[in-house]
Amino acid sequence: MHDTHSSKSRWRLAGASALVLMLLACRSTPEQPAPPAAVPAKPPAAAVEPATTPTPVAAFPAQHLRRALWNELPGWAEDDHAAAWSALLTSCSTLRNQEPWRAVCAEAQALPKPGRAEARRFFEAFFLPYRLTQPDGGSEGLATGYYEPLLRGSRTQTPRYRFPLYGVPDDLLIVDLPAFNAEPRDSRARARLDGRRVVPYFDRAQIESPAAPLRGREIAWVDDPVELFFLQIQGSGRLELEGGGVMRVGFADHNGHPYRSIGRFLIDRGELPAERASMQGIKAWAQQNPAKLRAVLEHNPRYVFFRELPPGLDGPLGAQGVPLTPRRSIAADPRFVPLGAPVFLATTWPLSNRPLNQLMLAQDTGSAIRGAVRADFFWGYGDEAGREAGRMKQQLRMWVLLPRGYPPNGLE
Repeated sequence: MHDTHSSKSRWRLAGASALVLMLLACRSTPEQPAPPAAVPAKPPAAAVEPATTPTPVAAFPAQHLRRALWNELPGWAEDDHAAAWSALLTSCSTLRNQEPWRAVCAEAQALPKPGRAEARRFFEAFFLPYRLTQPDGGSEGLATGYYEPLLRGSRTQTPRYRFPLYGVPDDLLIVDLPAFNAEPRDSRARARLDGRRVVPYFDRAQIESPAAPLRGREIAWVDDPVELFFLQIQGSGRLELEGGGVMRVGFADHNGHPYRSIGRFLIDRGELPAERASMQGIKAWAQQNPAKLRAVLEHNPRYVFFRELPPGLDGPLGAQGVPLTPRRSIAADPRFVPLGAPVFLATTWPLSNRPLNQLMLAQDTGSAIRGAVRADFFWGYGDEAGREAGRMKQQLRMWVLLPRGYPPNGLE
């Protein structure tokens, strides 16, 4: 994800304690990770707040980290570390002025493009590996995938292109709950004014109702509501415009309601078996059951607002504010993995036992990406990337690579 639209109506509310209690009472339920059988798991870019500031080094939790040796990372020696070099440099574009990343990034940016052996020596010289663990001490977690889809769209509404992509509404309020000495899991709530009352923002059913409360905030229209729904899950994508040209869109904000998996909903209702509750399986079900579609989509009250991205980007923007690198960027939980840090994954290819062990960069976040051992693998753009992403639901182990001396109190 990345920075949201600016708007004169985006307020940082402050006021009497009665208003605080009302805000907390109307706040939506905190998001929970999607159950393992429910796919897709990520709205990356449809999810948590953009990480505008990094977690302070001294405050970064260490209880989920265990020092490791390089030879404990399965497949470390066989990976092509040079393939992650460009992703490392994009991370350094935002980390280079922060301690203790300054020295590491300066060294990386001074190197010409290294070969495999030189890149491996660099990581081993400047970083230390730490195994990520669950609260119970276990090291197993879940890896899912996401990608950048291509939709058919138009900048104007037509009989064919009638499903809108909305920009950030002018009446969307961002309520900074810590300013009221509140400590919720989600530190920011989304709300709107209803007369003198502050109420939760419109949910999906209200936004897509015939009343269309967001009319006038459209930035484009597409021809398929299911593809639009999954665009919100992925958080970014491209629109092939009628008449020529491509429009790239990315996450701008959300309506503050919890993300609920429609895959799990279809499983629970007996509409799909668990093994077919992938993105592809859900799309196939939607084509066969158009009369049931709206109720299923409305099961997920969360709604994502987009912005048009500038042309010429190398990839969609992640929460770190840098373009993602196909097959070398992941979304992770920034409460446990510093945004921008190298991460080594030990998992398998989708629907396979074939090892997928490689160095990645944690450059994105997602509302369903919760927990220390949890990653969403960015597969890139296009149909092949979509097939891999939609099928990925694999066991995972993770190691985060931290610069030597990070954090200052040490984990040696």
